[in-house]
Amino acid sequence: MINDDIIRLRALEPEDLECLYQWENDMDLWEVSDTLTPFSLFTLKKYIETCHLDIYTTKQLRLMIERVDTNARIGLVDLYDFDPYHQRAGIGIMIHNTENQKQGFATAAIRLMIDYCFETLGLNQIYSSVPSGNIGSRKLFEKLGFVQTGYRKNWLRRGNGWEDIVYFQLLNQ
Repeated sequence: MINDDIIRLRALEPEDLECLYQWENDMDLWEVSDTLTPFSLFTLKKYIETCHLDIYTTKQLRLMIERVDTNARIGLVDLYDFDPYHQRAGIGIMIHNTENQKQGFATAAIRLMIDYCFETLGLNQIYSSVPSGNIGSRKLFEKLGFVQTGYRKNWLRRGNGWEDIVYFQLLNQ
């Protein structure tokens, strides 16, 4: 388990199935996860059964974010596109419910993951792609030392329009 004074990051457990089912099927979150169709309980149960596999095998790692003070599940942090040869991975985060946002939980989770990526996995860099309109996430990554390194115009379809995407990188220096 990876933790600090306010949060812990832990592997998904079978008891997380209902929570994960609710979050993955929350259509308000589909924009940030590129989800287009609902997930079944069966699919998510199978995912939880196999997500314990090594990051070198699956090329991804999803951890539950829990508050230390209440043990409440408040979100997820993901490493994706893990590339051990080039020593890099993408990172994404979701804090569910507005009452858990803007309290430092996302900052703590990303900070813990930075340490994990650089010290445990020996990565050279971590990167993230953020919709240009997601000012909170952009500020989060900038605050933690990520540098904006790219911008793609009209990258994400949003209803009848388009949204740009901003790329951030953090090098292990």
